[in-house]
Amino acid sequence: MQVNLIPCDIPGPVIIEPQVHEDPRGFFLESWSADAFREAGFDADFVQDNHSRSQRGVLRGLHFQNPMAQGKLVRVVNGAVFDVVVDLRWSSSSFGRWIGLELSDQNRRMLWIPAGFAHGFLTLEDDTDFLYKCTAPYAPEHEHTLAWNDPAMGIEWPMDRSDIVISEKDARGLSLAEVPAFA
Repeated sequence: MQVNLIPCDIPGPVIIEPQVHEDPRGFFLESWSADAFREAGFDADFVQDNHSRSQRGVLRGLHFQNPMAQGKLVRVVNGAVFDVVVDLRWSSSSFGRWIGLELSDQNRRMLWIPAGFAHGFLTLEDDTDFLYKCTAPYAPEHEHTLAWNDPAMGIEWPMDRSDIVISEKDARGLSLAEVPAFA
């Protein structure tokens, strides 16, 4: 497996472009190979896979666990999302900064999100299927939500806020100043 690694503006997260074998029948790609990813510098031990489907305009996040932080390898297999990662590491020079990028079934990109970051996404198309591998199991007692619309971060969501659908839990997200950040 060959992968193209693209560093992000914040140290830690990495965009991953897998090698895609395509012909008139369709395509094939390896979405995970422990050996290949280890050679590329990722030594992740995944313990849980998740799959969500959302309609256009659904915003999920910005979630993180502390303690029991999760590293995540995320990708879209149908549709498109605007994926957002926020650095919550107090000791980082990029604390509170965010990056956003489109992940879609067309660009086939993946994103590695190490522990210490909040993560969320906004679906850009109906019936978007989002897959993610996690390095720690889901622990609801340690889950926190960072407010998706906190002006301290100024996330530029690519959709009018009146068109965004959000759960009650995510609507109660904490500001950047209130979240239990990482060391």
